Amino acid sequence: MIIGKNLYDISVIIPTLDRCELLRRALDSVLKQTNKPREIIVVDNGSKDNTHQMVTSLFSCVNYLKENKGGVSAARNKGILSAKSRWIALLDSDDVWKPEKLEKQITFHINNPKYRLIHTNEIWYRNGEFLNQHKKHQKSGGNIFKNSLSLCCVSPSSALLKKDIFNEYGYFDESLEVCEDYDMWIRISAKEEVGYIDDPLVIKHGGHSDQLSKKYWGMDRFRIKCLEKNLNSHWFTIEQRQIVIKTLIKKLKILTNGANKRGNIDILKKYNEKLLFWTNKVDE
Repeated sequence: MIIGKNLYDISVIIPTLDRCELLRRALDSVLKQTNKPREIIVVDNGSKDNTHQMVTSLFSCVNYLKENKGGVSAARNKGILSAKSRWIALLDSDDVWKPEKLEKQITFHINNPKYRLIHTNEIWYRNGEFLNQHKKHQKSGGNIFKNSLSLCCVSPSSALLKKDIFNEYGYFDESLEVCEDYDMWIRISAKEEVGYIDDPLVIKHGGHSDQLSKKYWGMDRFRIKCLEKNLNSHWFTIEQRQIVIKTLIKKLKILTNGANKRGNIDILKKYNEKLLFWTNKVDE
């Protein structure tokens, strides 16, 4: 069902799993947008709560899809592939948009048409309490490639993307349990600049038990996997490749030092081998 007809047609993609009430809050924030999206797609990754009943009874305008593959990447990809619009807006089911979020991004693009990825600042809450962001989490625009290597520099819930960007750079990597967004932003920022709006137009709610970042230890393990994958696929320029290798070595040293302190021999052996391999690739 087409919800709104505006200058820019936008499909909103919301993956979800057993977050009935959180999803309801997220959907309410989409419907309150001053610029209505063309469609809202909820991709259910196997919920066993009342998600389906809630969506169909309260949000008849929503296109409700099911994805049998596990993981947020498969759910996002299904939604993107099903989308009818030229633009994709991502929203995690535990986050909320301010009413003017899409309108401000559209206005930004009208004035800055070269950008195919536009993201915004955000506000964080953990267990209902306001959380100050560290300096390392500061968002920015333009050439963000170097910044994107340390940790995820774009919140998926803030991202508005031209749909054709996925045809060029690929979809979310379904083999990654976490850091799939980190991987995506690396691929995009290696090829082009991104737009940024400093207004905090997204409210992120954390602290709940099913957050993926709480489920897995050592998130740098997954970032290392992303960096190695893209190095091996020759995604980067020669200059970018050296920057990535140096970042990778830094992350490997942190991981091996931690494993050594904890006496985790298997982890130490695995990442020491990687450290030796990539150290030999510096300036190659």
